Amino acid sequence: MVEVLAKYIPEHAVEPVFELIKIYGVHLKIVNERVTRHGDYHRDASGYHRITVNANLNKYRFLITLVHEIAHLAAFEKFGRNIKPHGDEWKLTFQKLMVPFIRPEIFPPQLLPLLARHFRNPKASSDTDATLSIALKQFDQKASDKNYIYELPYGASFRIYNGKVFKKGAQRVKRFECLEIGTGRIYLFSPNAEVELLP
Repeated sequence: MVEVLAKYIPEHAVEPVFELIKIYGVHLKIVNERVTRHGDYHRDASGYHRITVNANLNKYRFLITLVHEIAHLAAFEKFGRNIKPHGDEWKLTFQKLMVPFIRPEIFPPQLLPLLARHFRNPKASSDTDATLSIALKQFDQKASDKNYIYELPYGASFRIYNGKVFKKGAQRVKRFECLEIGTGRIYLFSPNAEVELLP
């Protein structure tokens, strides 16, 4: 397991993460990319704690995602299974588990202040913190045909993962209004959404 973890997370995080996996009895499965999530946790019918994490994540996002999912398990064990999945108990647990990893030996210096700010009140997904998400994406192996919404000029046409085509509109407070070409409906997009720019 240590050798597998070493392929996916920063070197100095391998041993402490392996200890968490042993402490909580986690069965970790690394899976192909899922568009809607980076990872998930569930307890199966036989009582095994199963965590899946997408294989395509960069090592920093992989680490955050894995600890996020372990925090679900730890929070359910400590506070009971009736808590909200991303409620106060989970946030407290996620903070406690993640803080020891927010160190310069593990994360690049430019991510440390963003992580410190994010973990004052962690969200259900690091993707909802656009500043942190964009900073983390600089470590992705970026596909040449992908752009982020915030990079596109006003009025640009783009396609999302499911083939739907949109035209970029004005920015609201944080998100961009985009017109779906096929239906004429307006949708809001996070600035860090990955899209394919169309000619």
